[in-house]
Amino acid sequence: MEHVINANKITIGYGKDEPVITEVDMAIKPHEFVFITGKSGSGKSTILKSLYGELSPFSGSLNVCGVDIKNISTSNLNLLRRYLGIVFQDYRLINEWSVEKNVMLPLMIGGFSKGVSLKQAHKLLKHVNLLHKADKYPMELSGGEQQRVAMARALAHNPVMILADEPTGNLDEYSSELIWDLLKNARDHLGTTVVVVTHHIPPTLGIDYKHYFLESGVLYEVS
Repeated sequence: MEHVINANKITIGYGKDEPVITEVDMAIKPHEFVFITGKSGSGKSTILKSLYGELSPFSGSLNVCGVDIKNISTSNLNLLRRYLGIVFQDYRLINEWSVEKNVMLPLMIGGFSKGVSLKQAHKLLKHVNLLHKADKYPMELSGGEQQRVAMARALAHNPVMILADEPTGNLDEYSSELIWDLLKNARDHLGTTVVVVTHHIPPTLGIDYKHYFLESGVLYEVS
């Protein structure tokens, strides 16, 4: 596909009389690393929610990984989620499940066998230096460890695109560097498109990226 995200004059919000994002255009190609920045409350997370189908645009057109987001059906939403790895700001791990099972979740949904899912989960937990905590539960981990588990889960099914909402917002330096390395490696070695919503871009990333800035509901591409 030419673009993994193609937004044409989309308006998004939580009530038709209260748009948060107004007539936004955005075109993202496969394998790009993209940042969306802006002040708190500017609507960054609202854009991200539209990209994984939680919010549909009031107007305009939005296509993500070949799926039309406007008036999206349940079956197409499930198809879209198979293409995406999502890293939430609040982690959204299942507290009643072990770390290992949390990482296995996307693979189980995708119909992979338990053996294949377990092998992939252990491989990714090793990448995030948490294999020794595979049988622990999320509430037994620090915030940084929980986010690293969330990142491993997002990568488990080799998604076409990763959407990350402030993935290092409250993390220590070690966990932050690990998260950025995982995102860069996903783009460089797996060809994954990466879209990150954040307050600021780390100055030491050392990669080429596309940058959008959101202000007062309007999205600007920064050259």
